[in-house]
Amino acid sequence: MNIDKFKQQHVDILQGIATLRRMAHAGVARNAAEIARGIVAMSATIKLHLAVEDRAMYPALARSADADLARTGRAFQEEMDAIAQSYEAFARRWNNARSLERDEDGFRADANSVLRRVHERMQRENRDLYPRIEAL
Repeated sequence: MNIDKFKQQHVDILQGIATLRRMAHAGVARNAAEIARGIVAMSATIKLHLAVEDRAMYPALARSADADLARTGRAFQEEMDAIAQSYEAFARRWNNARSLERDEDGFRADANSVLRRVHERMQRENRDLYPRIEAL
């Protein structure tokens, strides 16, 4: 299975998170419009990534002759459901400048929690799942 596109999407998402972090450090209210645009753009990439994983990658892993890899794929998919729901709520809450301007501290707390989970998850996929898929 070729997962180059998945890996590139991870790079794009991780860059998006880093950009959001830099803008937030420079001032949430001052950069509210750019932060909101960044969240919308990153959300599109995340939605596409998750959809293709669910339609192609995870079903392929479930059919794998490697039972341990099939189990690992199921575990990753199940874990991702909660992370995806958290991210979707985050994106809905913070995808407009007015929300960001009104609650800078709320955004910072939410971003620290949700984006950290997304970041850590992608790092685990890069480290623990993708190399196993590529080894097939």
